[in-house]
Amino acid sequence: MTKSALAAFAERLSITDWKDANLTVFTPSRVKTELLSGLTVALALVPEAVAFSFVAGVHPLVGLYAAFIVGLVTAVIGGRPGMISGATGALAVVMVSLVASHGVQYLFATVVLMGLMQVLAGIFRLGKFIRLVPHPVMMGFVNGLAIVIFLAQLSQFQVSGPDGGKAWMDGWPLATMLGLVALTMAIIWLMPKITKVIPAPLAGIAIVAGIVIAFGIDVPRVGDLASIKGGLPLFHIPLVPINIETLQVIFPYALILAAIGLIESLLTLNLVGEITGKRGGASQECIAQGLANTVTGFFGGMGGCAMIGQSMINVKSGGRTRLSGIAAALFLLAFILVASQLIDQIPLAALVGVMFMVVVGTFAWHSLKIMRRVPMTDAIVIVLVTAVTVYSDLAIAVIVGVIVSALAYAWNNASRIQGIASISPEGNKVYEIQGPLFFGSADGFSEIFDPAGDPDLVIVDFKNSRVVDQSALQAIEAMALRYEALGKTLQLRHLSHDCHRLLNRAGQLIVDADDDPDYGLAVDYEVKPGFFGGGH
Repeated sequence: MTKSALAAFAERLSITDWKDANLTVFTPSRVKTELLSGLTVALALVPEAVAFSFVAGVHPLVGLYAAFIVGLVTAVIGGRPGMISGATGALAVVMVSLVASHGVQYLFATVVLMGLMQVLAGIFRLGKFIRLVPHPVMMGFVNGLAIVIFLAQLSQFQVSGPDGGKAWMDGWPLATMLGLVALTMAIIWLMPKITKVIPAPLAGIAIVAGIVIAFGIDVPRVGDLASIKGGLPLFHIPLVPINIETLQVIFPYALILAAIGLIESLLTLNLVGEITGKRGGASQECIAQGLANTVTGFFGGMGGCAMIGQSMINVKSGGRTRLSGIAAALFLLAFILVASQLIDQIPLAALVGVMFMVVVGTFAWHSLKIMRRVPMTDAIVIVLVTAVTVYSDLAIAVIVGVIVSALAYAWNNASRIQGIASISPEGNKVYEIQGPLFFGSADGFSEIFDPAGDPDLVIVDFKNSRVVDQSALQAIEAMALRYEALGKTLQLRHLSHDCHRLLNRAGQLIVDADDDPDYGLAVDYEVKPGFFGGGH
């Protein structure tokens, strides 16, 4: 098969990079790296999926099936090779109230509807709006998520208390657990310096698990969480009444879950893209997440989205193609079907060590150094998004960060509006407007003028300004009416053609002059009585 044929084949599969379909790049070394990366990710997925199942109040297999199906579908058709998806805590915390009040079948129906919403978001290309997320919000997002991943691991240092509740480890059990975690982290740090034949996280898990099993060390293991043994997920339609009452129950949850899932997935898409040097794929990722969740709902899974922690494990272990994600999903299914007893013996300390290294690698440590050098508003946004991510959830944190950043931007631009007044040789007063004219600067624009003291002809030059929105139009109209009431004439100069289009869309009577310059600026538009009144 020629390169051009492979490129066409990849395009039909909606694969971003044709090399993903080029079998010649899958040398034995590359295949080994991808498979071992997938195995490492699969091992890290097990306790996460089980824990998030407990959070949502469903059976562990519901979370494991979600991790398998969502991971497999998104690995095959997702927007970024190397990304890992599965059951996540951000979605689980939303699901818990639905499961508690209506049962797991309503959850499956909600996941199906959630997936359909995400598919529509991809079809209408809503994923492109992720580019509106400022860099300080991204930094706050990764910092907050790193802290959340760290805090989530602390539950592994708890044991069942005498009253049936949870109690923190102490004494020798705590020391043993911490020692094994530290050993795992040390192996992950040292292994790349020795050899890169085996991914460092996998080496850490294998060595620590071997020590624990060989010496019979009594520490918590994966099997202590729950048994992961099960069969293949079976297709079934969610057992809920198909009527408007059911829709009223599941629609709000589906909408929230769809939004959270897409936000986390698209932010992870950008983060993985920065590491792998790839861009784009937002709409494709939306569709992939939607199809994955729709399928998951019909096969008894709790739904999911991209997982930044496991994605970082995969990328840092060398996973760069779709093979690693596919392998991770298939390894996870194999654990469920035939290898549950072996996986049950893996010490949780080894997996905690892996996740702690993910925290170290995910946290934007340089953000601590630049806090004093960036604008105060950016520093506030970083801290705010980090805090909201930790204490609330990712979607709210990103929305809050974007709103605060937008308001700060609007305030800064509002303060830039000013007018430089001068008298022309003909005795007319000229106001040269500096800065954008929009809702935030409309009041400042009005304060520039002196209608009572100005001569009969006043010229407003917008050469160094830009009319942006309806509030700007209203500000110009209000100023024109003030001069009109005093029997004076107002002229507008250097309004660009895009300003003309904006004025025309707003119902204003603007006509291009024959002597407009070639660079697209309109010159000398005279504001006469009734001009802004809309009566022409």
